[in-house]
Amino acid sequence: MPGERSRSLYEEALGLFPGGVNSPVRAAVKPYPFYVSRAEGPYIYTVDGERLIDYVLAYGPLFLGHRHPRVLEAVREQLEKGWLYGTPTELEVALAKKILRYYHPGGMVRFVNTGTEATMTAIRLARGYTGRKYIVKFNGCYHGAHDSVLVGAGSAAAEYGVPTSLGVPEEVARLTLVARYNDLESVERIMRQYGDQVAAIIVEPVAGNAGVIPPKPGFLKGLRELADRYGALLIMDEVITGFRLGLGGAQEYYGVRGDLTTLGKIVGGGFPIGVVAGPREIMEKLTPSGRVFNAGTFNAHPVTMAAGLATIEVLETGEPYRVAREAASRLVKALEDLISRYSVKATVNHVENMFQVFFVDGDVSSPEDAARSNRELYARLHEELLRRGVFIAPSQMEAVFTSAAHTREVVDETIEALEEAFKRLGEQ
Repeated sequence: MPGERSRSLYEEALGLFPGGVNSPVRAAVKPYPFYVSRAEGPYIYTVDGERLIDYVLAYGPLFLGHRHPRVLEAVREQLEKGWLYGTPTELEVALAKKILRYYHPGGMVRFVNTGTEATMTAIRLARGYTGRKYIVKFNGCYHGAHDSVLVGAGSAAAEYGVPTSLGVPEEVARLTLVARYNDLESVERIMRQYGDQVAAIIVEPVAGNAGVIPPKPGFLKGLRELADRYGALLIMDEVITGFRLGLGGAQEYYGVRGDLTTLGKIVGGGFPIGVVAGPREIMEKLTPSGRVFNAGTFNAHPVTMAAGLATIEVLETGEPYRVAREAASRLVKALEDLISRYSVKATVNHVENMFQVFFVDGDVSSPEDAARSNRELYARLHEELLRRGVFIAPSQMEAVFTSAAHTREVVDETIEALEEAFKRLGEQ
């Protein structure tokens, strides 16, 4: 558990940052966050001298594990040349070509700095391209922290959205229509009423910010058909799944293509990045070739470009996917065995190298199902694992990730910790 040095730093941080942190989920570790001093491979090391096996991986970006030598070499090489120019570099050309090869061959890319910026730009681009103002999103799907997507469901799926954050004007929220994830009928109702005014449907192909919730068979295909029928764009938000479910992300994995793709996390190799990718016809609406505005001093940052390019080159060998997939499969099997052995009401959702356990009776196929999960029991599991040197997502609504660094030996140690944690839960 977090030690005295972490406690002291947190007490100081409470006077410096709202809630003591700079992103809310970091405060989910109780009674206070641990502070990290360094990281290597599958491990993070705290300022209190603890070593933790890391299954959070900075909430997804570190597919190769911490401090991967190939990425480190690329970053060092770039730093020796300088780290910010405000001009184009050869690296951004190379990384864009890699991305387009797997997502939109013959298309174009705009680099930004976060997933939030990527979805914000994609939505603005969709509105500019179609000349329409409404967007459709799904309750429980997270697309960053900008006004258009900080909207939850109203009393019915087809109603105008209502803000879920102070500071979001109702006038903005009303332009976001909220449907139910994995419920095509809820989308059809909205499109029947507003279809000729909808610029885009935006979706996480796997709902990764409500735990891990895979799409039902036919759901993504149905969204593709509805978007085509009503002349709206389909935005696939692959900030989490991009390059995680495979080189071609969820779109390749499920065989459904979006008109626009947003990427982040893995594609930056652990450095800040956001990406909008799509066909040339749409992308050329962005400035300076078009009139949909986007700009940024740090867009296509040379260090990020170097880290992202090195990461994808390692992923292209296929070995990271094999290791991460095997690690996740073994952990999921161990969890399912423990759930059965201890007669716990729980289910595990699993897609390739990402998974989550929900303490709920029955399947979890929507964020509403996930919301029924016993979060107190999940928090106890998190705490028991942390005591045993294993760090999983502190929030039920986040994913657990495996990486190329989670070898058999690391997973064996984790399974032992899981056994002890479930035994402890059974005693309480």
